[in-house]
Order: sequence, then C-alpha cells, then structure tokens
Amino acid sequence: MPPLLVALFLLHSCFPQGDGHLREGLTLLKTEFALRLYQSVAAGRNGTNFVISPAGVSLPLEILQFGAEGRTGRQLADALGYTVQDQKVKDFLHAVYATLPNCSQGAEMELACSLFVQVGTPLSPCFVEQVSWWANSSLEPANLSEPNATTIPANAGASRQTAGEGPVGSPGEQVGATSAQLALVSTMSFQGTWRKRFSPTDTKLLPFTCAHGLVLQVPMMHQTAEVNYGQFQDAAGHQVGVLELPYLGSAASLFLVLPRDKDVPLGHIEPHLTASIIRLWTTSLRRARMDVFLPRFRIQNQFNLKSILNSWGVTDLFDPLKANLKGISGQDGFYVSEAIHNAKIEVLEEGTKASAATALLLLKRSRIPVFKADRPFIFFLREPHTGTTVFFDRIQINIYQCLTTRHSF
Repeated sequence: MPPLLVALFLLHSCFPQGDGHLREGLTLLKTEFALRLYQSVAAGRNGTNFVISPAGVSLPLEILQFGAEGRTGRQLADALGYTVQDQKVKDFLHAVYATLPNCSQGAEMELACSLFVQVGTPLSPCFVEQVSWWANSSLEPANLSEPNATTIPANAGASRQTAGEGPVGSPGEQVGATSAQLALVSTMSFQGTWRKRFSPTDTKLLPFTCAHGLVLQVPMMHQTAEVNYGQFQDAAGHQVGVLELPYLGSAASLFLVLPRDKDVPLGHIEPHLTASIIRLWTTSLRRARMDVFLPRFRIQNQFNLKSILNSWGVTDLFDPLKANLKGISGQDGFYVSEAIHNAKIEVLEEGTKASAATALLLLKRSRIPVFKADRPFIFFLREPHTGTTVFFDRIQINIYQCLTTRHSF
C-alpha cells in the first residue's frame, strides 16, 4: 500500500460572510503559507514524525505586525503574504478568530498566543489594546534578563488546552537569554467527533510499513461507509486518490491523499502541493461506498521557529540592532528573543481524542474499493474561508508508540 497524505479541513459553516474576493485571496495566501511552513519543517526533520500548526505560527506574526515598522514590517508581510495593517484584512480575520472557540457542536478548536514581555518594559497602549483584541491572545510579564534562567512559565498555554489534556510542551525550558525583550508562545488545539464513528470492535492490529521499510503491527480502525472520493494527477504526473471523512456538525473533514503507485514516496508528492491543487481536490470529490482503514495516532511536539523564519528572510525581527518594533513600546532596541510553537493532534475511533480497547478480529474480504492507510502519511487541518491551516503533520516512523496509548474522550 502506498504512502498516505492526510488533510483535515474546516468547512465554511464556521466563518462569517464577507467580501468574496477577499476571502478567496486570503484562502490562497494562507494555504501557500502553510505549505511553505510544512516544506521548511520537513526539510529539516529527516523523514521523522512531526506536527505543526500554521495557524499557531501565523497568529503571533500577525500580532507583531501591529508593532512592526519599516523593513521589519515588510519582512513580516512578505513571510505571511498579507498584512493586518490593511483594515479589510484586519476586520475579516478578527471576525474569523472570534468564531473559533465555539465553531460547532461537533468540533471544538482554540487558537491562542502569549507574548511574554520583559518586566518593566513600557508598552504602547495602542499595541496592548490590539493584542488583547486579536484572537485569543495575551500579554504576560516575565523576567527575560537573567542568563541561563527558565523565565517563561513551563505551563504557558496550558490553560487553553483541550479539556483532559496537559500542556503540549514546556516553552520555558528553551527561553531565557540576556537582554531578551520579548518571547512568543503560540498554541492550537482541536477536538472533533466523527460523523460516523469507527467502532472499537472493528479495530485490529494490522501491518503499517514505516518510511524506511520497517513493518509494525498497529491498531487500525475500520469502517465501511459512503464517503466523498476522487482520483487526480499532480503536476508531476503522480496519480493520487483523495478521500474525505467528515466530522459531526459538518464543521470539519479529514482529507486523506493516497498515491496510487505504492512505490511513490511522500517526498515525490509534497513538492508539487499548491493551494490551487488542494482547492481542486477538495471541491471535486464524488460519493462512493468504500472500506476505510485508518491507524490510530497521537502526535505532539515543539519547535523554535527562528531558523525557519530567518530562512524566509525574517531576520531583522530577531536582531537587537535592526529590529524596528517601535509600535510595541516606542523604544529602539526592542526585538524578538524566541518564537516557540507547540502543536498536538490525536485521531482515534470516536474522533480526535477518543480511544477504546483494540479487538483482534478478522474481517471478510470486501468487493467494494478499499482505502487503507498502512504506510506513512501527511494530514492538515484547514479553514477554507481564510485558508488558515490549523495543523500540518507527517507520520513516517515509530507510530506504534503513538497508537497504543489509551486516552479518554
């Protein structure tokens, strides 16, 4: 079975109506940002598992745009592809972020950002007001001036985690530098219930072939259902099948992309992904009855984004001699010391946070088409009205450890 590309999209029911051209333009820009971020992380991960949240990365960059001026502001705008200094963009994104916490009865999502500021640093009242108003963000005082000190609270963002879960990571373990002025910590959580749940009694141990050929027995969920499905060809001629699994309330869907040739690795598909291709795939599916096999998995990790942003040309932001963030405090020398990003996701029988005992049952061979995710795959959670990609993930190796842990929904 070939590798698998998985995508999780939030549908338009969550989002406000508005300028159609603005919505479409932001969708494409945010999707391209998400793909660029994914490709940058993947290039440095050497075929390993990871999960990132493009929404959790773009949010603090948007906040910094409120205080950035000159070349620093231009570098941020180039990285994002847009600027919140544009009043129409600002108003539309604010309306979108305001809908996220209670988007749907079947899907809950929370995006948050904490900006930790050196104690005693004066802040512009205008900047403080904008941060407090923007999404689920906050300004927090911290002692960033002591060398080798763990100055950021280790549970930063923990209060915003999905119920029943602990914090994703400990940002404080990596932040703490002499003369540091500002640190950013962004978090994103999502919880959803399948429209048609996978029955725990249908879950059984099946082979999963890792990226390097190692075969592991993992808990594989199964259901036979009417799904949206399509077959497409990317720019390089690779044939792929695309499957949609909706969540309860129609606020979100899981899109799985499977190369039809089992010998085609994910690395041959990923470089050809574009916002236009993703939009084509997700809007051209047709109903079909299929046997669906999907492994249980749970991923979480933490990234320092400085190196990625530097590679994109966002350099002045981290330089105390070049950063122009006068809009934050009105003072020279204000710069970003660290950009810490946490992300996690879990896909199980009932939804994104449910699991049950694994049953070792035999299934009869079916004559209907089979879609089996038994090799490495990628998935991403995305909001189409703005193109905000909530999660972008890759599972390649060692997934058995992720799949066997039991969690309550």
